[in-house]
Amino acid sequence: MNQPRSDADRMRRRDLHDAAAGLTGPRLLPWTTPEGRPCYLSTDGHGYLSTLADNIESVQLGMGKELLEYARDATAPGAKSLSATEYRWLACRLTEALADALRVADSRGQCLPDPEEEEADEGA
Repeated sequence: MNQPRSDADRMRRRDLHDAAAGLTGPRLLPWTTPEGRPCYLSTDGHGYLSTLADNIESVQLGMGKELLEYARDATAPGAKSLSATEYRWLACRLTEALADALRVADSRGQCLPDPEEEEADEGA
């Protein structure tokens, strides 16, 4: 039976992934400045701020997963219709969750390449 991974196991797996991917630059943090600009941390992947960022990313992705389940239930065939205000709330929260997930992916260097750039590279 699968046991839930401990924080130490998750950090070890992330360190191995980062080392294999050759990630050595500053880390994009899962929060912004009050002006909305990105925050970066120069780190070796250890320390208080790295752990805090890992935990915040984990919470953000977990909340996104729960929100997706709610959205699937709310939009399933035969589900009770929501009001326009409730659908707007759902759309806003889904937008926030997607932005968080994309930020985590960007931070981890796992963003998909731009298809236009791929076509240009293939044509060269």
